[in-house]
Amino acid sequence: MILMHGRGAPAEDILGLGLELRRPALALLAPQATDYSWYPYSFLSPTEQNEPGLSSALALLGHLVGQLEEQGIPPERTILLGFSQGACLSLEFAARNARRFGGVVALSGGLIGPPGAPRDYPGSFAGTPTFFGCSDRDPHIPLARVEESAEIFARMGAEVTKKIYPGMGHTVVEDEMEHVRRIVDGLPRESRG
Repeated sequence: MILMHGRGAPAEDILGLGLELRRPALALLAPQATDYSWYPYSFLSPTEQNEPGLSSALALLGHLVGQLEEQGIPPERTILLGFSQGACLSLEFAARNARRFGGVVALSGGLIGPPGAPRDYPGSFAGTPTFFGCSDRDPHIPLARVEESAEIFARMGAEVTKKIYPGMGHTVVEDEMEHVRRIVDGLPRESRG
């Protein structure tokens, strides 16, 4: 599982969330963003305002997925998970590189770009289990963007579960963790040659 932290947080925070899954056989990777931020402005800002940080962060995710594949862990056994800014980044990377992943988890996040940004991503998720969890009134993540992102992933062939939590703050709750555990437990077993 590649875990992407939120703005202002250390990688240790999201790594701790991964440990809360209580799946000791699951390898956890949690990179640290420079100055604790993957890109400088809101994920709703014009994309060019978030460059070069956005492209650099997307390239890092691509590098990590590639490294895992070289070590015998294919994308279909890799889960991308992020919280807040890290969730937005994980979703954007997955959409731009659509294929069968082990899972995609967005905890309080949506696809990156201003309202009306083109969303004609190529590729198919081929049934990738995908979870969107967010508050109905998150101060950073508009509900409409979560819903739009979930619809786009479903249209691209992801198996989408979306849970909107009334009145929840900008946080992660145990029900979301249960959804993540189900995705982890559904990963294909390592093939033995």
